Amino acid sequence: MASQTEADEAKSLEPPRDPQFSQFTVNTKRYIVAMGSLASFFSPLSSSIYLPALTTIAKELHVSTSQVNLTVTTYLIMQGVAPMFTAGFSDHAGRRPAYIICFTVYLAANLGLGLQTSYAAVLVLRCLQSAGSSGTVALANGLVGDMITSAERGSYIAFASIGSMLGPSLSPIIGGLLSQYTNWHWIFWFLLILGGVFFLILALFLPETCRKVVGDGSIPPPPLNNSVADVIRHRRRKAQGIVPDPEVEAEVRKNYSFRFPSPIPTLKILLDLETSAVLLTTGLLFAGFYAVMTGASTSFHKIYHFNDIQAALMYLPIGAGGVISAFTTGRLVDWNYRRHARHAGMTVVKGVRADISNFNIERARLEIALPFYYISNIAMVAYGWVMGREIHIAAPVILLFIAGWALIGTSQVLNALMVDLWPGQSATATAANNLFRCELGAAASAAISPMGLAMGEGWAYTTLALISIAVSPCLWVVATRGIRWRQKRNQKEERKTSSTKT
Repeated sequence: MASQTEADEAKSLEPPRDPQFSQFTVNTKRYIVAMGSLASFFSPLSSSIYLPALTTIAKELHVSTSQVNLTVTTYLIMQGVAPMFTAGFSDHAGRRPAYIICFTVYLAANLGLGLQTSYAAVLVLRCLQSAGSSGTVALANGLVGDMITSAERGSYIAFASIGSMLGPSLSPIIGGLLSQYTNWHWIFWFLLILGGVFFLILALFLPETCRKVVGDGSIPPPPLNNSVADVIRHRRRKAQGIVPDPEVEAEVRKNYSFRFPSPIPTLKILLDLETSAVLLTTGLLFAGFYAVMTGASTSFHKIYHFNDIQAALMYLPIGAGGVISAFTTGRLVDWNYRRHARHAGMTVVKGVRADISNFNIERARLEIALPFYYISNIAMVAYGWVMGREIHIAAPVILLFIAGWALIGTSQVLNALMVDLWPGQSATATAANNLFRCELGAAASAAISPMGLAMGEGWAYTTLALISIAVSPCLWVVATRGIRWRQKRNQKEERKTSSTKT
């Protein structure tokens, strides 16, 4: 008895353990991130899947190819705008309602596209299709921000990005096969069937993760946010005697609200000095990437006399580079975070969120991002000159692999940084990132063909790369001064919050 008392006293003298950032298990986190990654696959998949069928569609709708190309440009524009509405909504109402809205709109648009023979209807429905699918990219990073600490974020962000990476590589191949062996309407019937099956799985089994709805995952979600997975998990916790604190549950519920989707939260993020510097450089880098993606099919047809399927296969090296980057870059990002934490005297505990208000997270991330950034631009320049000189096919294949590896590496790191800068608004921050990427990408996609005709492939891609490199000093400034900008912003937010309470 005495020994038991001594043990209890010793236990009471132990320092209290830091609370886990998320109550979800490691396997559950991986499952949720995988679901988010697969959901984000539909946006780039739908963007490029009908590129091989553009000529066929133009003939059947009795319009010019340039008019059909307009549906690609408008898709990209909407791809940047739509997440501004869904991301802010999901940060308050939860991830599940946002996913349900996105997929409902997406499936309805695919149904309409599968039935259409009118160009005007196709143009409008492509915008609707983009609006439905594009929000899923921001939501995938929102899931990561809900559950994962800064110390582990690099690896999880990488896996959350795999779906959006594979989309541009696989969609031309799928589209080429469908357009070659079926009617072009079957492209949209395929998307409807695939999207419907996935949506059913997601609606039943994706747990709610938004911290303003379920806290660290220990609070049962409201009925509109509930899933089969949530019901099972919370029944098991209750059977084990684990029940949420009523006061904590009431506090979390205060933040839960259904608001009409608005772009204002995203616009506020865009106006932040540090964020806008990161977004501008990222957007210009991706503008070059979209230019390569748009011009590749035409270039391989013209220079190497490839058919549709052969040209579509040339997108695979980009995807392969991206997948390898996902398995390597994330670990490198997390290693550099731990290295900087040791130098700063900050203890890193797995699963426990650290206070980074006085930690230069910007430098820790950008030391990894900047080398990738420059490699990506150099690969794009080399690709332009190789294509312009009509060098052996092995050269552009290798350069596309390197470009995909470096560009996705840059994207992963900067996505992680955006979530670090806006921890309570991770989906909204990703939507702001998406806006710059897609709108600048749409401009570059429209410009690359006339630029190539006017100055040649080499100088066209060199020009885009030089513009991107010219603004890269913004990232160096963020690495050195970003922490002070972030601290000022946080202090301003704290003063605003305290004045609101009083």
